Amino acid sequence: MKLRATPGGPITGRFAVPGDKSVSHRALILGGLAEGETVISGLLESEDVLATAAAVRAFGPRVERFGPGRWRVIGAPWRSPQAPIDCGNSGTSARLLMGAAAAHDLTATFTGDASLSRRPMHRVRAPLEAMGVRFEGGDTLPLTLHGPVATGINHVNTPASAQVKSAVLLAGLGTDQPVTVAEPIPSRDHTEIMLRHFGAEVESDGRLTRLAARRTLTAQLVVVPGDPSSAAFAWAAAAIVPGSEVTTEGVLLNPLRSGFIMALQRLGADVRLDNVRGAQGETIGDVRVRYGPVFGAEFTAEEIPSMIDEIPILAAVAAFARGETRIEGLDELRHKESDRLALMAEGLTACGVDARAEGDALVIHGRAVSGGATVETQGDHRIAMAHLILGLAAQQPVEVEEAEMIATSFPTFREAMRRIGAGIEEVA
Repeated sequence: MKLRATPGGPITGRFAVPGDKSVSHRALILGGLAEGETVISGLLESEDVLATAAAVRAFGPRVERFGPGRWRVIGAPWRSPQAPIDCGNSGTSARLLMGAAAAHDLTATFTGDASLSRRPMHRVRAPLEAMGVRFEGGDTLPLTLHGPVATGINHVNTPASAQVKSAVLLAGLGTDQPVTVAEPIPSRDHTEIMLRHFGAEVESDGRLTRLAARRTLTAQLVVVPGDPSSAAFAWAAAAIVPGSEVTTEGVLLNPLRSGFIMALQRLGADVRLDNVRGAQGETIGDVRVRYGPVFGAEFTAEEIPSMIDEIPILAAVAAFARGETRIEGLDELRHKESDRLALMAEGLTACGVDARAEGDALVIHGRAVSGGATVETQGDHRIAMAHLILGLAAQQPVEVEEAEMIATSFPTFREAMRRIGAGIEEVA
């Protein structure tokens, strides 16, 4: 499927933000591990999250949908699934489910689509093997796991990865031995927050996380907040399309996920936060972004973990910023659904932007963006959405190939953007 974004009038109104993908994955998995019935509202019903739902069900828990975004999970002892666990395009599904499965006496084979099957798994496999789990296979999917864990671990998570940390913590639920994860830079802490919500005892100072004695999970009500990685596309459009103003309500504002908001502010965007409050251990609030001039800025490697998924859309905003923007520490982007660093540089260049990759940095010289290009996405949902937002403020339309992959994270993207005035249409 090909989509085209056409420059037009302002982007205005309240943007319907879907449920957070990271929280949705974890709610399903922890619900499957917990005793009792977990009820989830606001679950993101994207292809990635639905892959996790199907996987948890295959391991034995009861998982069912009873309304839009409303699901129940009844925990049960995990058993060997009857067929391979297909994680689709979701690295989060694969890595977190490996950790959860490792806590049980079972055998499971994990597979994925062509893109996921190229992504490395050694960083999650190595600590699980150190905990006594056996694997069959190589560095990529398919991999067969034989649990359970036999011991604890003191794992140094370098470079910092929330998926690896989460896998270790979930595997650690299967042992009473010490389990700690040390990180040079704090990674996303949704797993730690949700483990506490489900009754586990988790201690953390941001860089050292430890499972304490209480590791039994009890079913809970989970309300999934709005996904800042999805809201980022509406915020970006409001920042670069003249006359725009967009409001998003109930968005996750976890400090380890709010890097893009701070990046917009660094670029000079008009951003306001309202009604900031706590919810089930997380921070949520309302965000309003209004059009105004933006200027180039520098972003260091230490800032990247808090906005790793938003780098493509940050690059799109930087294309309109006066002066140079330099974003460093992007090596991890080469190992996502695509080589995002290379694809963003190539896509921006095709749209008339002076952009280049320098080692693990992306350098962009902002200017009036000509657009008028068809951008290669290699099936990467965030590359596709970032260039469509770029097209809303460019001089000519921008088209993206393989746009059907947007459904992996944001199945209602086109409709949600169109409701606030974006000219995004399917083309033959």
